[in-house]
Amino acid sequence: MLRTHTCGELTEKNINEAVRLCGWVDTVRDHGGLVFIDLRDRYGKTQLVYSGRITDYKSEDCVQVEGVVKGRPKGTENSKISTGKIEIAVTTIKTFSSSGPLPFEISKSTKTNEELRMTYRYLDLRNPEVQKNLFIRHRACQIIRKVLDARGFIEVETPILTKSTPEGARDYLVPSRVNRGEFFALPQSPQLFKQILMVSGFDRYFQVAKCFRDEDLRADRQPEFTQLDMEMSFLEEADLFGVIEEVLSVILKEAFGVSISTPFPRLTYKEAMSRYGSDKPDLRFGLAIEDLSALVKNSEFKVFKDVVSTDKGAILGIAVPKAEASRKDIDDLTEFSKAEGAKGLAYFKVGPAGVLDSPIAKFFDAATLQKISELFKANEGDLILIVADDRARAQKVLGALRLRVAQWKKLASTGFHLSWVTEFPLFKWNEEDKRWECEHHPFTCPHAEDWKKFRPAGELGKIRSRAYDLVLNGNEIASGSVRIHEKSVQKEIFDAIGLDEKEAASRFGFLLKAFEFGAPPHGGIALGIDRILAIFLGLESIREVIAFPKNQKAVCPMTEAPSPVNERQLKDLGIKIR
Repeated sequence: MLRTHTCGELTEKNINEAVRLCGWVDTVRDHGGLVFIDLRDRYGKTQLVYSGRITDYKSEDCVQVEGVVKGRPKGTENSKISTGKIEIAVTTIKTFSSSGPLPFEISKSTKTNEELRMTYRYLDLRNPEVQKNLFIRHRACQIIRKVLDARGFIEVETPILTKSTPEGARDYLVPSRVNRGEFFALPQSPQLFKQILMVSGFDRYFQVAKCFRDEDLRADRQPEFTQLDMEMSFLEEADLFGVIEEVLSVILKEAFGVSISTPFPRLTYKEAMSRYGSDKPDLRFGLAIEDLSALVKNSEFKVFKDVVSTDKGAILGIAVPKAEASRKDIDDLTEFSKAEGAKGLAYFKVGPAGVLDSPIAKFFDAATLQKISELFKANEGDLILIVADDRARAQKVLGALRLRVAQWKKLASTGFHLSWVTEFPLFKWNEEDKRWECEHHPFTCPHAEDWKKFRPAGELGKIRSRAYDLVLNGNEIASGSVRIHEKSVQKEIFDAIGLDEKEAASRFGFLLKAFEFGAPPHGGIALGIDRILAIFLGLESIREVIAFPKNQKAVCPMTEAPSPVNERQLKDLGIKIR
């Protein structure tokens, strides 16, 4: 090796040893006849001392040094770094390559314009703060493999070039030169292959899988991303939940030094929507939604009476503790609620002894006001916010409002709160196309009782599925389901969403064929590794945990991909650009 030690390795135990180090010049300090250089590699920094003038070395030059380890003079030690008690008395310095003018200071790269950081990503990645994220990512992936291997899982790589089965986001298509006019697709997930592995008898599969989606990018999406993909045979939901809880608990303990309790709380989809107005509720704070429809249905307040008189109408609210809200605060919350779809926002301020004060208080008798105060367990200074509307819309508005209020009042606790949301609807109604669609994907197993009860009656919207999501601090970080393994049920699902036999065979024929040969009950899940690590690290963007991310336009500024290709390449593929 060109070095005997790394820049984060030497201590007082190495004093008087002759050593050779390699790395990048971090800083140069010329004290007139005595030059100090901090040499950096991914392991740390070591201070070099050179007698004589050095004018040729500057930040980010890549060098090799030889010298002897010495103890730092008393009072000059640096307790912030592992090598802070020693320095290298340099005898020889060799330059491997010198650096040109830097577009930004390496140590301050995270505060630099993101587009510039992505253009010079190789420099950005020299920043120890940025490198730390990738070291944590590496550690997390090793923990995943360790835990799942101990549980009997086998890691299997599934194809990157596969069949296009468009659903949800668009596929990235790859033209075939050998088979003119035909295309591979990059996988949105390994969904079909992992089910095939269950039919193949592998029982427990996982993969740290690269996935691709050609979708319009939102703030924190990437066209290519990484997920922990898993599938198990002969399982109940609780079996899979236990494995995932162990994986995440060990990652937090070993990579972050954080302990969390298991099992994670579980809510049904119906409970999540009725109590928190979201299928990915942030449970780091309260602000649960209460239903006061029955309390106010006979009041003199016409708005409430009219809403409650409809089949789907509801009067719902949340109580903000110790809000001490001003008129402007309430106006701001009202405008926010209207932007979320509400027609308006009613409120009560809670005074001494739980007495409610509001412009609409005169429409309610004292007994009703007392019951409202008791329902919300109101205390002096609290603010009760109420939305009267269609139940689903009122839940949605209050779901957004509770997040806004929690941010306003800084109600979210520190740390990580994980919870399962189960029993999602199996179908959703597409108003534009006037047809039923699968809420997740068409291989999700229906709730057996609902399937028998509601399918024959055509009440598809009432059927629950055996799908589940994992939520971390209000973010969906994993989604999965128990799968359909019976060909007859699979055909009925296809019929319900208007997928005829010919189209089903064209898209999923190989999976359906496999189901004819003894398919086991099975299910799985996919966890978004990028998103989970970004949240664990307290980062605002998943791009911070990806070595070479795309920007918000799905472009790599460093390589300038995507880019045009020459005419010869297109001709080989039989493609013309129109």
